[in-house]
Amino acid sequence: MAPPALALQTQELTKTYRTGFWLRQKITSLKQVSLTVHIGETFGLLGPNGAGKTTFMKLILGIIRPTAGGGTVLGRPLGDRFIKARIGYLPENPYLYESLTGWECLELMATLHQVPRSVQKQRLPALLELVGLAQSAARKKTLRRYSKGMLQRIGLAQSLVNDPDLVLLDEPMSGLDPLGRYQVREIILQLKSQGKTIFFNSHILSDVEHLCDRVAVLARGELLAVGTFAELLGTGQTYHVRGRGGSAADLAPWLEHFEFQGGLWQGQLRLSLPEFVQKVQESGAEILSLNLERQSLEEFFVQQLRQRGYTQSV
Repeated sequence: MAPPALALQTQELTKTYRTGFWLRQKITSLKQVSLTVHIGETFGLLGPNGAGKTTFMKLILGIIRPTAGGGTVLGRPLGDRFIKARIGYLPENPYLYESLTGWECLELMATLHQVPRSVQKQRLPALLELVGLAQSAARKKTLRRYSKGMLQRIGLAQSLVNDPDLVLLDEPMSGLDPLGRYQVREIILQLKSQGKTIFFNSHILSDVEHLCDRVAVLARGELLAVGTFAELLGTGQTYHVRGRGGSAADLAPWLEHFEFQGGLWQGQLRLSLPEFVQKVQESGAEILSLNLERQSLEEFFVQQLRQRGYTQSV
């Protein structure tokens, strides 16, 4: 039997909760969400707080059941208990036994996953090395003495003890300082280089733009956009150019917002790039940097929300 081409697929996935004293009030947390995640892809689900990102992930994991719609995970229906052995999961606020050391925590999780002892002896040290907790002091320290960043990294390690095919991360950088966010990003990049399929929720746009192959935007349970960065943001038509040498008279006609000072110059190029490069060479100037400009992910994200009246949720 051929392996599935998709790691994750949903069709019109919907979740409605009942609330109130008589449970007569309905709140729809997710509205007909359909998306796909390919094997080996790093996929980011963006959205403000309360967008429905965690609800979507719980549906994928089978923690809760959909009100309508359905989907598959690694070729099996949502909630299939046999597929859970192939999934790694880090919740937004993981509960870890504070009295255990880092090593004991991973050992417990590996035992629950029925990982053989012989495999644990090789895998656990490798995981501690991956998340930067292999040093003796860290692996022997109890989790109650771990910092927020260390807890997040040991949480990542425990989500990998079963060598999963699909890794689900719920707000993995939430609450971390810049150094902690950098460390978690580096771990995710290492997992990506190993060919793991990674799906994570986040409202930190810079992390998503740095890590993901494709993204989806979710707000108030509604899927607003899905695609690669090129598809969503465009390839851009303007170059920002920096250089030195030459004369202002030769270069100014080619560049908008042109600045020339102390032999250094910069500006925006909208005309033919090959012709401009030739002109630079003829004028005796040198290009120091040439960057294609396009709409940022943050600008696109806010634009999508405003177009649909979600300004108050940002």
